[in-house]
Amino acid sequence: MGEKGNKVDAMRTTALSLREADSLFRPYHGRKLRLATRLVMAPMPRFLARDGVPTPEMLLYYRRRAEHLLGLIITEPVAVDDPAAAGDAGMAHFYGGAALRAWKGICRAVHATPCRIIPQLDHVGMLRPFSGDMPNPDAPPIGPSGINPLEPDTRGETMSRSRIQAVVSAFADAARLSRLLGFDGVEINGARAGLVEQFLRPETNQRTDEYGGDIVGRARFACQIVSAVRKVTGRSYPVVFRLSQSGAGIWGKPLVSTPQELDSLLQLLCSAGVDIFSCDGVSHAAFAGSPLNLPGWIRLLTRRPVIANGGIGLPGMGLDSLLRRLRAREFDMVAVGRALLADAEWAVKVRMAREADIIPYSPKSGFHLY
Repeated sequence: MGEKGNKVDAMRTTALSLREADSLFRPYHGRKLRLATRLVMAPMPRFLARDGVPTPEMLLYYRRRAEHLLGLIITEPVAVDDPAAAGDAGMAHFYGGAALRAWKGICRAVHATPCRIIPQLDHVGMLRPFSGDMPNPDAPPIGPSGINPLEPDTRGETMSRSRIQAVVSAFADAARLSRLLGFDGVEINGARAGLVEQFLRPETNQRTDEYGGDIVGRARFACQIVSAVRKVTGRSYPVVFRLSQSGAGIWGKPLVSTPQELDSLLQLLCSAGVDIFSCDGVSHAAFAGSPLNLPGWIRLLTRRPVIANGGIGLPGMGLDSLLRRLRAREFDMVAVGRALLADAEWAVKVRMAREADIIPYSPKSGFHLY
């Protein structure tokens, strides 16, 4: 009876796991975006392009993941057409004939499956090194105040108003090309310590003009990008904005300290034209005294769809709590990053309760394009 009872308990546990995991694999039908499942591939930096041009191996890498129950792929961060946008020769560009032809091929390969795909448009700003293997080596790093978030003593070029507008136009042009190439939307990277987040953070934005000061001023650059993207893509094209509460380097404190501050920032971005938010912080409360994480707060304050990120699928990050929050509609989609670098079939194995077969992530997973 004991052995038989253990087998019955194991079968019940497996059945429950399969039933609970179903919420990840239900279709998402949003106003502007329809997906086969609620699983999203997070935008993981790869730096394996050749002089900014995606390789055939990159096409296979994306297609393999699209074939295995993902609803949406958000590409690795791609550089917009500004001389200082990329910090590495391996960072893929989203401009130039060769790069755009390669991205069109990747888009078509993903669309041969039920999966959808959007590029994450990016500018590294002050994260760009002063020397090394990178495009336009004579172009200095730029930022709102020339302050590097990881090395504050390293100073670059403070952006003039005309340079700000040139970068805004570069994001808009990349979004226009995204639609022409057949992508299903765009994501603007306002996290990962890139240029947009450098404007949002007071530690790296010490401007005294209309682009600095309070959250309204510091968010002006991001909002102008969103507005310009919306103008060239039209009202029906999905615009996603990636936001981060946690900080790196000299950003030792959260982006916002109260729900009221968060609401002020979110309403500015919504007014500019953001349709969907993507954010980290799924595993912990955003503010003291509240059980809600950052995705939950953004969903509550904006009523707009939210993609939750944050170590999902890694050891120690169980899915039970995540699935409960997904069923409670604290967020709408779930982004998996590093776990998918190691195992392209991660979603299939979760769906079939084959967790023991999942190839675990290791730092070496980032050095190849399996």
